[in-house]
Amino acid sequence: MKILVTVTEVADADDEFEISGTSIADQYLTYDLNEWDDYAIEEAVQLSEEHDDIEVVTVTFGAERVEETIRTALAKGADRAIRVWDDSFEGKTILDPSQKAELLAGVVEEEEPDLVLSGVQSGDVAIGATGVALAEKIGYEWAAVVNQLDLDRDSGVASVHRELEGGVEELTDVEPPAVLTIQTGINEPRYASLRGIRQAQSKPLDVVSPDDLGVELEESAIELTELVEPESESDTELFEGSPEETAGQLAEFLREQGVGA
Repeated sequence: MKILVTVTEVADADDEFEISGTSIADQYLTYDLNEWDDYAIEEAVQLSEEHDDIEVVTVTFGAERVEETIRTALAKGADRAIRVWDDSFEGKTILDPSQKAELLAGVVEEEEPDLVLSGVQSGDVAIGATGVALAEKIGYEWAAVVNQLDLDRDSGVASVHRELEGGVEELTDVEPPAVLTIQTGINEPRYASLRGIRQAQSKPLDVVSPDDLGVELEESAIELTELVEPESESDTELFEGSPEETAGQLAEFLREQGVGA
């Protein structure tokens, strides 16, 4: 059995930063593994530890720099990795979900995984559509926002709990091959051990292009035209004095705001 996990590198900006065109200047950014994908990796690795015959493969998009991020997944227990890149991607501000689905569909055709696990969304763009778009493209069954996964190898069925709006949860069965988008909280991602980090350096990491995958991308339906820092408004009430005095001021403030009235 094979599990393919999609991995995204996200950028976290410093508290103080400068915008350069439609991006934040690189010196203000720190790159890391997407939080949602971390949970997807952990879920796949746990399944591989429960069943000896499961191979975990990760796939990501990006230039050579992202190999440090994808090797984090290898250090946590993934068996091998794939990086999709082409020089024509250089300078692109965003790949829309349909383009990502096209590229991932090419990887799925090559790898033929039984399960594809994807984080619900990325922490930077937060569109949250890639996993479902991929399932539609390749004709797999799918379940989104999964916060519990039980795989029954005998019956060949994955029982999943899905988190719906309003705190409602849905229990449903999905037959592999399937795409599951993983929600945070489904497990507790492990830290990469020193031994795992060392082993990750020798695990296979293949670089493929869209041409290698037989994929010809159409123009993106999404265009980033402007990047601005939102204005922040501070409306803070500061109480000074002794605990008794500040408690009285707070009580008066709450009465004025209609709290408890």
